[in-house]
Amino acid sequence: MGSLCCLSSSLVPLYRPIHHFSSFPKIPSATSTSIVASSTSMNNSNSKSKTVWIWTTTPLVVTSALERGWNTFIFSTQNQNLPLHCSSIGVICPLFVGEGEIVDEQGKRVASVFDVSTPEELERLRPDDEQSENIVVNLLDWQVIPAENIIAAFHNSQKKVFAVSNSTSEAKIFLEALEHGLDGIVLKVEDVEHVLELKEYFEKRTEESNLLSLTKVTITRIQAAGMGDRVCVDLCSLMKPGEGLMVGSFARGLFLVHSECLESNYIASRPFRVNAGPVHAYVAVPGGRTCYLSELKSGKEVIVVDQQGRQRVAIIGRVKIETRPLILVEAKRDSDNQTFSILLQNAETVALVCLPQGEAASKTAVPVTSLKVGDEVLLRVQGGARHTGIEIQEFIVEI
Repeated sequence: MGSLCCLSSSLVPLYRPIHHFSSFPKIPSATSTSIVASSTSMNNSNSKSKTVWIWTTTPLVVTSALERGWNTFIFSTQNQNLPLHCSSIGVICPLFVGEGEIVDEQGKRVASVFDVSTPEELERLRPDDEQSENIVVNLLDWQVIPAENIIAAFHNSQKKVFAVSNSTSEAKIFLEALEHGLDGIVLKVEDVEHVLELKEYFEKRTEESNLLSLTKVTITRIQAAGMGDRVCVDLCSLMKPGEGLMVGSFARGLFLVHSECLESNYIASRPFRVNAGPVHAYVAVPGGRTCYLSELKSGKEVIVVDQQGRQRVAIIGRVKIETRPLILVEAKRDSDNQTFSILLQNAETVALVCLPQGEAASKTAVPVTSLKVGDEVLLRVQGGARHTGIEIQEFIVEI
């Protein structure tokens, strides 16, 4: 069992224990079938590890879980052959589920299991009343508010709380509640797609903890380019000075386009917005991919990046496409003299993020209307060949 984080929050009262899962059978004396696979994954909502158990009777789901590093399994009693099959696929660490508890091979309890279907049952769940290191809750009615209350109640406890999830979307609710999320989930599914989706979710969140390598480039050309359809991307998150989206005319080099979070005398700041560029431009999205600005829409995700290369995932709330005057900006990297370019709306509120240096350490961005040849801005250099937004290795010339 992977180690879990202690959550920090300071809300609501503590609770007492409640009834057990009626659906859990007695502890078997031998082998069984319903399985729960366990592994520790990262979730950047609190940058702490989360444990995943996968409860299934489908061998393909077992195989998929093993291939993705989830290899501690919990067995129950329907089929004597499945545990044997699992051990032939890969090395497993077995646990066993009984009435109201999960035990290891020696019969030692490693988790207590509870149904929660009413506010009264939730009120009675208290961390100091249980001897088990781990608690598994099955939230049968409301999910979000009970999960938040549990997180707050257990934030100073050494106990770890898991929630039973019947889909990846439910799992996300529990892993992100109150920003911290529960310590882990039991993903109870028979469809392998849920395992794949959950693994992709964790990979995206792990990606957020990795710094993007940003390169300093020097502006070599600035030129008015005429009218074009530009895209404003309005996020469901607020951005701070120094943050924006990675955008470029070519996927090989994406400029860090600043948000409209800076104050001005002529227009109110819009810290949720990036005036990102024309419809043809590439923008960075999770998973190391790009997509065209014209493909963005409500509900899609993009990567928000700051001056240091820290990144996070943000959800798009709205996209606006309007015809506006454009300006062409070209820049070169000192190391190889390679040229990169971007088109942006020619307006004072549109800016590129720069590298703070010396006396200008507090400076975060340069408006395109003030940009000069010789100015230095930040760029992400990457592979230029793309297929449906995925980087591939092939010969390509783009000018």
